[in-house]
Amino acid sequence: MVISDSPNAAKAHLLKHRLMGVAVLTAVLSACASDSAPEDTGNEFGTAPQLVEPSGALLPTVNPAKAIGWAEGTAPEPAPGLQVNAFARDLEHPRWLLVLPNGDVLVAETNAPQGGAGVSGIKGWIASKMMSYAGAGVASPDRITLLRDADGDGHAEIRSTLVEGLNSPFGMAVVGGFLYVANAAELVRFPYQVGDTRIDAQAEPIAPLPGKELNHHWTKNLLPSVDGQTLYVAVGSNSNIAENGFDAEHHRAAILAIDTASGDTSVFASGLRNPVGMAWEPVSGALWTVVNERDELGDQLVPDYLTEVEQGAFYGWPYSYWGNNVDQRVAPQKPELVAQARTPDYALGAHTASLGLAFYTHSAIPALAGSAVIGQHGSWNRAQPSGYKVIAVNFDDGKPMGAPMDLLSGFLNSEGEAQGRPVGVAVNGQGAILVADDVGNIIWRVAAER
Repeated sequence: MVISDSPNAAKAHLLKHRLMGVAVLTAVLSACASDSAPEDTGNEFGTAPQLVEPSGALLPTVNPAKAIGWAEGTAPEPAPGLQVNAFARDLEHPRWLLVLPNGDVLVAETNAPQGGAGVSGIKGWIASKMMSYAGAGVASPDRITLLRDADGDGHAEIRSTLVEGLNSPFGMAVVGGFLYVANAAELVRFPYQVGDTRIDAQAEPIAPLPGKELNHHWTKNLLPSVDGQTLYVAVGSNSNIAENGFDAEHHRAAILAIDTASGDTSVFASGLRNPVGMAWEPVSGALWTVVNERDELGDQLVPDYLTEVEQGAFYGWPYSYWGNNVDQRVAPQKPELVAQARTPDYALGAHTASLGLAFYTHSAIPALAGSAVIGQHGSWNRAQPSGYKVIAVNFDDGKPMGAPMDLLSGFLNSEGEAQGRPVGVAVNGQGAILVADDVGNIIWRVAAER
């Protein structure tokens, strides 16, 4: 036993052992949850998922895959008929992508702002350790990098820091001679012409975004309207199920609409726990998004989902999930809102952390025509891992159908360790799919086999 005459040292020693106890107990309970999981896991995918009964435990399952990166000569596994190569390597936590009309690729190298987990105290300390274990504990590089494949060989031979000194940037859009960037708490823009490789101008503030204090879901994604007059902003909740109070949820768990001229902000749709990827469906022209649903209801609840977003619609959070399935943990309830909750269009599996979304409209891979391509970052609140892949969902006449297809897998090795984790996805002018891997620090390029 180590004895110290310092009260602070004694307190630190006691806290260390308490935290070790919490970690051990969490591991034991997670193992118990895995052993007692029902054999019939239900159908977590598709237009009509079979939802299981909710379950709970004294402590939630905490089971992220350990991040190790890719060994030399290794890569994820593409679907038959496809090939994969590294479009760019040695980035710093690349999360989001934007392909410009000239083929340049913008990469948001970013992470949560300091203290951005949205929790504090011992719980916050545990959360930070879990994020580090899973590869998300690095400081935010706070920059946007431009990649250019000038000779069209599938590798970016030109790399330039386009703009730096940002604040956890995520969504990007080029509209009307400006590059718009969604920082953690503010929408800003810079004068920009496609082809430029460096921006030295100061950021022009356009509108505040939720996130100046508690910032549980920090990412803010952008999607411009066809006419460029409106920017849609995906903003996640400030909690799992509003446990931080509803005052902390103002303009959150929603897709906002911001007028690019005035900065005026309104709620386009609400009740979306953590919407991230957004895209225009090519047949209907409707706005679609992927949403991360709530945690701590068991391995098979609640499915993340892909859905059309209707103006003025409410999607259930926090009061209910998948339509009018009431979350009994939330009080007080609002049955009048539950009654009007819109059921999502397509379930993507529970805890998959579906983040990236792009519709495939190129002819280079005919089997994917019109499909939604989705990057699944991977689970932490599940005994058996889910996600950790890039999938495609077929569409017919503007609606999803059938089972999802694995486009890029193998992000987990045989030991269950994360060699990489896919986040943002985009389709370039050659019809290749680009995938941001924030653990491998690589942009992967998936194309038809030659």
